[in-house]
Amino acid sequence: RKTRLFSANRRIIAGMLVNLFSSICIVFINKWIYVHYGFPNMTLTLVHFVVTWLGLYICQRMDIFAPKSLPIRKIVWLALSFCGFVAFTNLSLQNNSIGTYQLAKAMTTPVIILIQTTYYKKTFSTKIKLTLVPITFGVILNSYYDVRFNVLGTVFATLGVLVTSLYQVWVGAKQHELQVNSMQLLYYQAPLSSAFLLCIIPLFEPLTGDGGIFGPWSLPALVTVLFSGVVAFLVNLSIYWIIGNTSAVTYNMFGHFKFCITLTGGYLLFHDPLSLNQALGILCTLAGILSYTHFKLVEQEEGKSRLAQRP
Repeated sequence: RKTRLFSANRRIIAGMLVNLFSSICIVFINKWIYVHYGFPNMTLTLVHFVVTWLGLYICQRMDIFAPKSLPIRKIVWLALSFCGFVAFTNLSLQNNSIGTYQLAKAMTTPVIILIQTTYYKKTFSTKIKLTLVPITFGVILNSYYDVRFNVLGTVFATLGVLVTSLYQVWVGAKQHELQVNSMQLLYYQAPLSSAFLLCIIPLFEPLTGDGGIFGPWSLPALVTVLFSGVVAFLVNLSIYWIIGNTSAVTYNMFGHFKFCITLTGGYLLFHDPLSLNQALGILCTLAGILSYTHFKLVEQEEGKSRLAQRP
């Protein structure tokens, strides 16, 4: 029994390590692609979708999961929000410093709570609601004092947060409604999102010449883009693995650790300037995120003990 527990823990740790390296890698690789190669944003998103679908196809051939037939009309909006979520977060990364990009993502939690309270009539305790104050204040403080603050970057970051929040709420709702796990859902969603992007790309990005998908890209640029696709697939797969084998709260806790490493890496690798006020904003947001997770854990434990006490 001890051996089984040890091997299960070893698998969870392995999954977390894969997620840690792939999640941090994807931010830096994408930023590198934008800064050094100027690769078109939506096309990079499309590469990620296609590689993710190919990866899932290989997984189902290896019997890692069984695909489930889903009606396309039920996942059209989910596929569209998936396009928006990846495209806008990539545009935010392209137009902002890594610090601002990471902190803007922290606003997803308050927006999800707002959507669930307004449209799904879900209730949250006062403690949970109060943790949103330092999170929001910290993000505003950091953005205001960011030397590279720009209106376009802020617009993309805001749209990214709104669409990501919608996507995360819908993923949970659709998994419940269609009785599928996230791999089965992604297996249908990725090709549908790719089809949507294929229709949109020619309207926003050049197809040939400099900066076009069929332009004269160097071999290192193409290898880096393909590598970022593989890393994006590993991110998606490891998220599913961690949540499936532990819980969403564990994944969030783990996310705070990655948040700190990514911020530090941004300042070291891309020499993003950091003022004292920005540092205070980051600490303020981090304090809010940690207290949110703490209260969430306490509430979950209380819920479990109440269930256990029932006759």
